[in-house]
Amino acid sequence: MEGDFAMKLERLLTMTMILINRKKVKAQELAELFNVSVRTIYRDIETLSCAGVPVISQQGVNGGISLIEGYRVDKQVLTKDELASLSIAIKSALTTYEDSHAEAVLEKLTSIADDHIKQSIDHLFIDLSPWGPNVLFKEHITTIKNAIENKYCVSFTYSTTHGKQTRRIVEPHTLVQKGKTWYLYGYCTLRKDFRLFKLARIKNLLQEEAIFERKEVNLSELPWGKEWHQPQNVVDLVITFDKAITTLVEESFGAEHIDHEHSMINISIPEDEWLYGFLLSFGHRIKIIEPFYIREIIQKRAQEIVHLYKNHNN
Repeated sequence: MEGDFAMKLERLLTMTMILINRKKVKAQELAELFNVSVRTIYRDIETLSCAGVPVISQQGVNGGISLIEGYRVDKQVLTKDELASLSIAIKSALTTYEDSHAEAVLEKLTSIADDHIKQSIDHLFIDLSPWGPNVLFKEHITTIKNAIENKYCVSFTYSTTHGKQTRRIVEPHTLVQKGKTWYLYGYCTLRKDFRLFKLARIKNLLQEEAIFERKEVNLSELPWGKEWHQPQNVVDLVITFDKAITTLVEESFGAEHIDHEHSMINISIPEDEWLYGFLLSFGHRIKIIEPFYIREIIQKRAQEIVHLYKNHNN
């Protein structure tokens, strides 16, 4: 009996949230969702009504189950800490793109917040936008977000690490923030596969008139990281460093990869153009020990930089 009661309680709570988020739902649809009979659904409606939830049922072709228009969730549904956390999350998202709906939600949350909640909101601010002017960046985020929500294809000029440019038409699925960088994860019609596009390399972005059908993607598996971390793409680095930059090294490589006794870093990391530039950014404060070919690459790049600046007249 206790198990049946728990199942019914969970069903009632889930049904309430569905009705809050949707204007009208068919009884048959709810019955199929919860794997119960339509009669059970109507009994659940009576239970919700007795509990004070204003549920109404309309018969006919356009009928269905809904909440009385204007019904709002009482603020006690969320605790003070939950209200504060939700507000912080929305404020953080709004630092990167324009969203009138999110702004409206934030305004409503603020309107029902007491002084304790407002103070908690101000205790933490997450700014996801890049340093410097970010007008174009916000425009790109907003355009892509709109295209994702309305299933419009987007087109843009994309530059590779080596500067090669191609015009892409992409079915946008997800905006991804990885580390400090924003990406678009979508199906590229040129490559006939999903690709991860760095927003900083996107130019001449346009929303197309073509509409696409969203493909099945399990985002919880972080598909954009699988190829990058394939064994054939990863290099095992051994690096020594100047003790004076210990804090910077910990911040950049992670303290778990640091051997403080020998001032050494041991880390497995994907190898690409970004890695070479990253290692060079430490200048003479770090030294690559293994593998040898990475030492040669960094040495060659450093020599090219010296040669570039050696002639002061150019």
